[in-house]
Amino acid sequence: MDWKAEIAAAAERSSAYVQRTPVMRSTVLWDHPVDLKLEQMQHTGSFKARGAFNTLLSQPVPSAGVVAASGGNHGAAVAYAATQLGHRAQIFVPEIAGPAKIALIERTGAALTVVPGEYANALEQARAYEAETGAMQVHAYDAPATLAGQGTLMREWEQQGLDADTVLIAVGGGGLIGGALGWLQGTRRVVAVEPGQARTLDAALEAGAPVDVEVSGVAANALGARRIGSLCFDLAQKYLARRVTVTDAAITEAQRTLWQAHRLLVEPAGATALAALRSGAYRPEPGERVAVLLCGGNIAPDPLG
Repeated sequence: MDWKAEIAAAAERSSAYVQRTPVMRSTVLWDHPVDLKLEQMQHTGSFKARGAFNTLLSQPVPSAGVVAASGGNHGAAVAYAATQLGHRAQIFVPEIAGPAKIALIERTGAALTVVPGEYANALEQARAYEAETGAMQVHAYDAPATLAGQGTLMREWEQQGLDADTVLIAVGGGGLIGGALGWLQGTRRVVAVEPGQARTLDAALEAGAPVDVEVSGVAANALGARRIGSLCFDLAQKYLARRVTVTDAAITEAQRTLWQAHRLLVEPAGATALAALRSGAYRPEPGERVAVLLCGGNIAPDPLG
């Protein structure tokens, strides 16, 4: 697949519907300046709106509408995109999505079902709903339209003047980092950052194929896929520079520091990439210019909810 062409097409069709999120340079988060992309300021508080809009705009939507399973952020994005485009939406989320993300989906007006267990349990019910109703499944990460939509973020960042050698990106199911790899294709170093208790990409690359892993920890409601997507896995084998894992303590420390230093309120998943830099899990070479993607801001509990 020509990912650069797919991502460029996704950007063209969805540009009127998604936010062009800000970038900034911080001189206090690490020993050297760090470029940040503030994607927590995207519609519904995460990058997921990009893939949702691209999916719904790139193909006919049946009268039954759309269905999605999500840890929270993807469901909110699909619900928002469907509402904006005039489609019905049924969202399934696991209990671990948490009150902030559940409330966010409810505010869109979409139909919502909270499922006992983890993301995989919500996905099972979403697939059953798809088979029963004919609704269009919008996969959270392992679908070409989703991945191409997420790839518009990296394309946009480069248009905003990104000059980093290395970009640190958190990994869940792989849609976001897959999109970045599909756009960059080795022109910059991409470092995958995963919680140590949710290492789907790390385990897959060790095994030579996607495998199921147990997931838990502070970022599990966003980075809690049990298995890396096959699209991301293939791109990572070709283009990923490095992968590292971080502890829950490092994630919460980075989350706290972003708030204290810049009044940037992000969820644990949104702080995971920065945690690699601050904890030393990733140590840049002398002179290496580093950028960090802040991918989501749906914190629980929502302090203003």
